[in-house]
Amino acid sequence: VFPDLLKEFGRFWKIEEKGGDSMEVKIFDLSHLLVDDDPADPEGFRPRIVYKTHQEGAMDMKKFFGVSLDDLIYSGGLGWAVEELHMITHSGTHVDAPWHYSPVSEGKRAKTIDEIPLSYFYGDGVVLDFRNKKAGEAITEEDVKRALDKLNYTLKPGVIVLIMTGWDKKVGTPEYFNNPGLTYDAVKWIVEQGVKLIGIDAYSLDRSFKAMAEDYKRTGDGRYIWPAHFVGIEKEYLHIEKLANLDKLPKPFGFKVVAFPLKIYKASAGPARVVAIFEEG
Repeated sequence: VFPDLLKEFGRFWKIEEKGGDSMEVKIFDLSHLLVDDDPADPEGFRPRIVYKTHQEGAMDMKKFFGVSLDDLIYSGGLGWAVEELHMITHSGTHVDAPWHYSPVSEGKRAKTIDEIPLSYFYGDGVVLDFRNKKAGEAITEEDVKRALDKLNYTLKPGVIVLIMTGWDKKVGTPEYFNNPGLTYDAVKWIVEQGVKLIGIDAYSLDRSFKAMAEDYKRTGDGRYIWPAHFVGIEKEYLHIEKLANLDKLPKPFGFKVVAFPLKIYKASAGPARVVAIFEEG
């Protein structure tokens, strides 16, 4: 059933269970749409998409198969369409592996994205709403605990925590790269509850580069730089960046999250199509 659910994204199905009862399933897309020269990445890191037309594909087929264009009878002389992607592994919605944060995690060589157990990418989801946070503000451990108390929700091993800031609505604006983010203590506390995967609908799980740099210049304290990521040195965990549409979910928990990344050899991250699955019956 599951591959069909992904194929028919965002629709309803009636799935017959034993005893004749039915289950209604709805899938929500939580992934950013990757586009050419994507403004969700800073200048110099933006992905490029080169589109090869069906006419160009026909010339490839002419070469590969040794045929004339007239021999492409079914397609009327047209061939395949192909796209070339020129991007870093952190473009679009993606999962960061421990290797991204450091060569060492929990005293051992940090895992790359191809080495992570698949179980980390599937589990119960909970959305914590921090849309009240302003540009560059910190989401603290106490903020996280209060948000969970408000939902009367207790974290447990395997839960996937999704941080909603609303910053996915700001892609393409000057404010987008000045996002709020989690502190070191907030991430560490979440991970200590057995959570292996945290997601956020912003450019980074950390506060914006601007906010971190300003605090460092003000205090001279290097602990303001990239603290949420650096938790992964002490405690192995992963996170998803550039999520979208968390505000479209009908409720903040009671659903599954699927966030399987591309299996890229020895990579620090992998692009992912992240979804939320609701089942009612």
